[in-house]
Amino acid sequence: MFTGIIEEVGKIKAVRSGGDYEVLTISCSKVLGNNPAPGVPEIPTQLGDSIAVNGICLTVTEIGKDSFSADVMPETMRRTSLSELRAGSPVNLERAMPAYGRFGGHIVSGHIDGTGTVRSLKNEGNAVWFTIEVPDPIARYIIEKGSITVDGISLTVAEVDHTRGNASFKVSIIPHTLAQTALSTKKPGSTVNLENDIVGKYIEQLMQPADVPADQTKDSEARLKELLAAF
Repeated sequence: MFTGIIEEVGKIKAVRSGGDYEVLTISCSKVLGNNPAPGVPEIPTQLGDSIAVNGICLTVTEIGKDSFSADVMPETMRRTSLSELRAGSPVNLERAMPAYGRFGGHIVSGHIDGTGTVRSLKNEGNAVWFTIEVPDPIARYIIEKGSITVDGISLTVAEVDHTRGNASFKVSIIPHTLAQTALSTKKPGSTVNLENDIVGKYIEQLMQPADVPADQTKDSEARLKELLAAF
């Protein structure tokens, strides 16, 4: 599990293609866990650990002095913007949340729902407004003042346009977030990875009608009407 608080911006060192999958090697320092802060328990990153790369949970398969590698399977390639990365591309990095860590953002699984497209950027005071166009299946879970993960960054939704076929949402980015993440490299037309708030998706699933015989469904509906009438 992650929280959407980026630890550092790494750089793609190499992309090795295996046909319909890729192996990414990413230059970094902090997420390797080799230089712990004073008084903070730290365990160096090990093979099999999870690191979110632009919001995508990837498994560490190789570790170098100043880099790590991860395999990217076909499903991940289809769902995300990883296929657009090249050597030198900046990427947001976050290790899985430690038990002793602070829950600074929101619950982030690292399982991307799909991608969106930056439609526009607009300066306002010390902030920059990002308007991001999203497909309808993703837009349905986005609510004003709710949380969303954009390229691994936990952000608060400031505004939502649910116009079918042309949905979008807006987030206001403060200078610190721009300086500490790869959002500063985005421009109109850029693709970003999106993960909806997982809580809403679970609630929707639980609210679906149960797979029960029709006669039992009718009995339940009748009982519900009786209970509502009592109020």
